[in-house]
Amino acid sequence: MTMARDAMDKKVPTSRAVRTAALGRVAAGAVLRQAGVKVATVGRSEEKKKAVMDRKQAEAMKALVNGLGTMRGAALKIGQALSIVDGGIFPDEVREDFQKALAKLRDSAPTVGFDKMRKLIESELGGKLGDHFAVFDDTPIASASIGQVYRARLHDGREVCVKVQYPGIDKAVRADIKNMALFSHALKLIAPALDTAALAAEIRDRVEEELDYELEAQNQRAAARLFRGHPFIVVPDVVTALSGQRVLVTEFFDGRGFEAVKLMDEQTRNRVAEIIFRFFGAGMMRYGQFSGDPHPGNFLVGDDGRVAFLDFGLYKYIDDSSIEDLLVIQRAMAENDAAAVHSGLASAGFLPDPDAVDADEALPIVESVFGWMTTDAVVRITPEMVNDALANTIVPTGDSFGLLRKQSVPQEQLVTLRTLVMVMAVLGQLSASGNWHAIAREWQYDQAPGTELGRIEAESDWAAAHTLARA
Repeated sequence: MTMARDAMDKKVPTSRAVRTAALGRVAAGAVLRQAGVKVATVGRSEEKKKAVMDRKQAEAMKALVNGLGTMRGAALKIGQALSIVDGGIFPDEVREDFQKALAKLRDSAPTVGFDKMRKLIESELGGKLGDHFAVFDDTPIASASIGQVYRARLHDGREVCVKVQYPGIDKAVRADIKNMALFSHALKLIAPALDTAALAAEIRDRVEEELDYELEAQNQRAAARLFRGHPFIVVPDVVTALSGQRVLVTEFFDGRGFEAVKLMDEQTRNRVAEIIFRFFGAGMMRYGQFSGDPHPGNFLVGDDGRVAFLDFGLYKYIDDSSIEDLLVIQRAMAENDAAAVHSGLASAGFLPDPDAVDADEALPIVESVFGWMTTDAVVRITPEMVNDALANTIVPTGDSFGLLRKQSVPQEQLVTLRTLVMVMAVLGQLSASGNWHAIAREWQYDQAPGTELGRIEAESDWAAAHTLARA
């Protein structure tokens, strides 16, 4: 057995004491590097100080990323959450290096030896591996924050993915959650503008839901039913008989991941971006159910152009009145009616005390979140646009989010805003451009499709079935 295999077979540390020690080393390293920045800038010009700060900040972030990358559970989830966007908390000079370092966390994580994973699978499903699978490749095809994914073949010939939780990961996750203050301290030193309390709360909510694969299977079955037979959207079916609380088996989809898609030509990237927007946007504002985790690692692009969406640990339902609340605000934005925007925000519960906020104060917040999809023009999603939206909704750094926070925005609507901003962030990483409003008008105004993909969908058997269902 090689050293690499020995390293893989190490047990996941689950006790709070061990996890605390590991996180403490990450935090201590950040403190030392921040202290080094202060020493290095003493007596230097402002321009040289900035150069040193940028370089030291980049070094500290890479060290933090490497530290998180050796862990699993909530620790790794923090790194993966930061990998989507930086929220404007890092200077332009280090942003690219920062994203490259975090990309490794998005698509991979430390692995566990297959002997341990086999025992968990057999314990969960009962019997031997061969009782359930004709072929099982013991090399994982993907690793995530709380588990690994394998490829296998069932006795009936179906190719499947087998998602398996790391043994003891539930204890490790809860230990990390209790130690969240250590992460917050390290991140605050490196990125003072980041609202670490908001990030910690987000991580706590998400990882608890993701630990329950039975809930995820239920969510994925709902999404698969909704999009079954769709011409360009795929949600792999769940093999319910082989799924449990710690093992989830779904049909296999052969496709390329996010990093490969980023290297494709502009036309292909824009096409993929439109499909992503349709999946999340129409799910939320037409069908009332949507994945709340628009993460770059959660979709694959097939050779036939279809896009498969994965990972439904976080899945939300929204009622008709809440959908209409969102559409009223979007229509008011599209029609440049500031008074109607203010009225819509108040009706939706965004402004419990409407008199405390005038239309001019509210408009910039709404524009940062909805402007890209309420402007009738071709819009390229840029990092600056994403950062503005984040500053107002997810990474509160300015007065805008403070205004919303004081207004006690309904939790259900916070989820919708966050999801829309994260979709926007993914499109930004694809450097995607399009007339997003022309697409969104299909659900904003119930208009006929204005794009080729929209027409393909509208003319499909899938659309005909769903039109009857809605009727």
